[in-house]
Amino acid sequence: MTNPALGRATTTFKALLKGYRVRANLTQEELAEGSGVSVRAISDMERGIAKSPQRRTIEALAASLSLTDEELTVLQKVARQGRAQPVAAPAPAGIYESPLIGVLPTDVDDLTGRERDLSALRELSADLCDGRRRSGRVAILSGPPGAGKTTLAVRVAHNLAEDFPDGRLFLKLRGMSAEPTNPADALHLILRSLGIDAVRIPADPEDRVSLCRSLLQDRAMLIVLDDAADEAQVRPLLVGGPRCLTLITGRQMLVGLEGASRLPLDVFAEDDAVALLSSIVGAGRVARERQAALELVELCGRLPLALRIAGNRLASRPTWPLTRLVDQLRDRSRRLTTLTAGDLDVRSVFELSYRQLSPNAATVFRRLSLVPAADFSVGAAMTLVEASDEDDAAVFLEELADASLLQTSPENGRYQFHDLLRVFATERLAREDTPEVVEAAENRLACWLVRTATAAGRYFHPTDGVSPAPVATPSFDDHSRAGRWLEVELKNWLAAVKRLAARGEHRPVLDLAESMHWYSEIGGTASTWYEVFGLAVNSAVAIGSKRDEAVHLNYLAWVQATLCDQAEESVKMARQAMDAAVEAGDPREQGWARVYLASAHARDSSLTTSPKLFDEAVSLFDDAGYPLGVHVTRAMRASYWYRNGRFQDAADEFDACVRYFSRDHGGPRTPVDDTNYAYMLLRSALNLAALDSTERALAHCETALELFRRHGAAMGQARALQESGKILRRQGDHAGARRRLTEAGELYEHIGLTQAQIDTLCDRAALSEEAGDPASAREDRERALGLCDRLGRSEGGKLREKLAERLNAS
Repeated sequence: MTNPALGRATTTFKALLKGYRVRANLTQEELAEGSGVSVRAISDMERGIAKSPQRRTIEALAASLSLTDEELTVLQKVARQGRAQPVAAPAPAGIYESPLIGVLPTDVDDLTGRERDLSALRELSADLCDGRRRSGRVAILSGPPGAGKTTLAVRVAHNLAEDFPDGRLFLKLRGMSAEPTNPADALHLILRSLGIDAVRIPADPEDRVSLCRSLLQDRAMLIVLDDAADEAQVRPLLVGGPRCLTLITGRQMLVGLEGASRLPLDVFAEDDAVALLSSIVGAGRVARERQAALELVELCGRLPLALRIAGNRLASRPTWPLTRLVDQLRDRSRRLTTLTAGDLDVRSVFELSYRQLSPNAATVFRRLSLVPAADFSVGAAMTLVEASDEDDAAVFLEELADASLLQTSPENGRYQFHDLLRVFATERLAREDTPEVVEAAENRLACWLVRTATAAGRYFHPTDGVSPAPVATPSFDDHSRAGRWLEVELKNWLAAVKRLAARGEHRPVLDLAESMHWYSEIGGTASTWYEVFGLAVNSAVAIGSKRDEAVHLNYLAWVQATLCDQAEESVKMARQAMDAAVEAGDPREQGWARVYLASAHARDSSLTTSPKLFDEAVSLFDDAGYPLGVHVTRAMRASYWYRNGRFQDAADEFDACVRYFSRDHGGPRTPVDDTNYAYMLLRSALNLAALDSTERALAHCETALELFRRHGAAMGQARALQESGKILRRQGDHAGARRRLTEAGELYEHIGLTQAQIDTLCDRAALSEEAGDPASAREDRERALGLCDRLGRSEGGKLREKLAERLNAS
């Protein structure tokens, strides 16, 4: 007997009944209505639960199905037997066996790193099996070219065979080809696969959709639509019934499809990438060259296709060390050429997506390769292509994201390339854009980044300071947005200012560096500001501006002393700044040079010049009508008195400074106003603790910590934690003190302030000794001793001697 639905040799009652029902183009509900047999009973019969229905039930079904006498006889005979037996009967007309159902592409043995996606798809399948849904499920696998979407879909189709007893259908939609499969043709294939003879397939596409839905209404099938082009191609093909899962793969995200489950595939995690490489070339070979393997997977961008190609090349060359392929891949200009193995070719896969882009989106794609950092904003794209506004640029970026040629970040609305796609974009840029066009685009981007960064930096100047001149760029709404922009765009604007400096555009370099002075208190890193202010010094020298040279040498002196723990270098910079300021006749910069020189000298107990330098600085600032400089210097002088035991003298100075920095000075408070106030509170807190006013000192620390946290000032937070830890130790709260000191040390380590980290370890060691824990004290001092090598020769050597002496004594 031939199954009337699929043409397979079988005579189970469930297969015969379903086949006759499908041929009659009836749903289970419609058959129930016509025969008087319940839907539940029909469902049980078609699922094989009820194998031997009563004679009158069979006759009622046969009448509703318009069976011939011969067909009724066969159906009754199989029902009596209750199991499959070879019974001869002709197949109903118009039905044939399709080679497509159950015929799937070959599964790969080494699928790696997709366990979470496989689990999600298994859950979708299980959801269908409970029989409670009124519609089928649709899942979309999207991702960049070469991410392994089809490979995963094939694995799913093989693994879920038992969930879909009526078959699995794999359709290639050829979405990336010049002529994608027409939806009407795809429907024709589905109908042929379901057993409908070509002569009985309706000509009208809508009728084909209806027939497909009718045939699939009661079937449990998995339909894979591979390489979809867009929503218009896919939507007519969503014809599955309540027990069908339709799995779509494609580079387009198909955002217009409603109710679909979306599984965007990313590149592999490092471990999964190494695992795939190991499965291809051998685990032993990878283990022997572990570092080379790690670099190899990164050079492949952890993209599955690239890793497979690299693995195949190595597997075909068993005598090659992994380093040989790594050396070839390091050359960016030939990386995509190297990633070719037989008919597998990363570049060709990328080109298929690139050719689908609109001309404007293709231009944006190429020029985005000029952005220095890994990610970028809509503003950068707007600048590169000279779009009229950000809305226009966003349209092109979204086209690229929908095509999986860009990745998006939902947290900050930024975009980024996959590593190999960036290499491909660079290739297309060199091929399609002239050098003049490329240089003009790079210059536009650099100028826009530097102008915007300069504008953002102005938001962090204290109200009593002097902000740089306005710049011609849209302003930010507030300092928090400006700070966020400076943080996320740091690599881009830093590269841009280097480009302008190299081109000899010195005034924008100086403007940016000047605008960043106060922001450098709460953002960036020591290396950032060493580079920025160093570029500014060079620009000042290039244009012959002694005042600008003095300004930025002073900033460098601050960086060396405060951020780098390099007192000797700070002294050198401050002296050079002093000479330039005198030559420029600028009393303010002469004052700052004295402040930084005094601050560096104060670290060396053998030098007694600091008080005189501080006094001179206060006098210079006072004469120049610069109260901010006066009170910053008074606070530093008070810190000097504190370190030398003159606590009451220090208290008078600190009280005056706290009052000054707590007030508004002619405008809304800025983050730097708050952080300057917080630093004054910290310095005063130390002195108050020395005067045994620990409750007031602790309150100062808590207020300062809250202000630093509000503005994201990590260094300030670390110092507030350290000082509060010292005060808690004075109060006998050893547990609280240890928590604060530990947190401070971790922040110092993160920032890279070695001297402060050593100080915190020494504070914790002293705390441990007081608590009767000499082993912990020794451990902290040994760790501090190991950090001394990171300091300058003078500072590190003296501190190493003190720590070694203390360790020997214990």
